[in-house]
Amino acid sequence: MRYWLGLGSNLGDRATRLAEAVWLLVRGGPMRLARLSSVYETAPVGITEQPAFLNMVIAVEAEAEPRQVLEACLAAEAAMGRVRRGKWGPRIIDLDVLVAEGVEVREEGLALPHPLMTQRQFVLVPLAEVAPELRLADGRRAGEAADASDSDVVRVGRLAACVRREAQAKR
Repeated sequence: MRYWLGLGSNLGDRATRLAEAVWLLVRGGPMRLARLSSVYETAPVGITEQPAFLNMVIAVEAEAEPRQVLEACLAAEAAMGRVRRGKWGPRIIDLDVLVAEGVEVREEGLALPHPLMTQRQFVLVPLAEVAPELRLADGRRAGEAADASDSDVVRVGRLAACVRREAQAKR
């Protein structure tokens, strides 16, 4: 089954954190990387007095149930040192299961499609890049819902290039 996952980070070497999360998710676990969006710098939502985020979306193939994919995401967050300290605050890494192809889930701790994704351009813009024809819960296609002109969502580039720039900036 195909899943689309949202990744975000606004602490430390943000692009490196995204790359580490991708690696943790696909390194022999239940997931295989299918597509990878560009990286976007985005304004924080909710608590605006914090660093900007880097966000992206990946598509993965997994012979796993949605709950197992969520647990893999939570395990990757824990391995990277994420500590949950309230809603919308700064974070080393944030991994969200956005959509499971053809599946709706409404259970404790897991709702698919993600209930807020159609309100978040920082999710829709990278999602539209990897799956423009994907139907959202509101009936629109991801490509129709995404507003690439949103000034709070700026394409930074491919993940590898972003990681290289961070490494060069540290020298």
